[in-house]
Amino acid sequence: MSKIQILMLKSLGFLFLIGTACAQPILPAGTRIPIRLAQSLDTRRDHPGTPFVAHVSVAVMHDGRVLLPRGTVCRGHLVESRPSGRLQGRAVIRLSLDSVELDGRRYSIVTSDPAIVSKSHKKRNLELIAGGAGTGAGIGAIAGGVGAAVGARVGVTAGTATAVITGKRNLHLAPETRVIFTLRQPARV
Repeated sequence: MSKIQILMLKSLGFLFLIGTACAQPILPAGTRIPIRLAQSLDTRRDHPGTPFVAHVSVAVMHDGRVLLPRGTVCRGHLVESRPSGRLQGRAVIRLSLDSVELDGRRYSIVTSDPAIVSKSHKKRNLELIAGGAGTGAGIGAIAGGVGAAVGARVGVTAGTATAVITGKRNLHLAPETRVIFTLRQPARV
């Protein structure tokens, strides 16, 4: 091999080292990004498409390097925001993280869409209706005669009305609520 060829190989190797040292780090698919919301989100007020701001709550590392420091600004949107029904149906909020901002630059990311679901109505509604029936029957029994049956029917109606009036179980995510997203595709940051 001539001296020129050796010199060219050394130059190419040096350029390769410089190129890899300056290359943007890549977060692989499957990387978990824990965030905390910077604002509140609510199924009564916020609709699909509503943007939100959050911050990385714990530094995200890969290969021993911090790629997303704690506090990194993240932006996302609501994929789904469904309020609760009165007697059935749970409230749902599904979020998507769209980008992270690092050193004044915004990087697009594709993440999982974690969902938060409200508690069920069923047990609470049954307690209200059964409690109304029991109370009505008790009052009717004190009155005597067929009053227990009439009182039970009135109590069921009152219990059902109470369940309908107070039935909604909407979701409210306060600022600082923590959510974990997972990258679906590798992302350069």
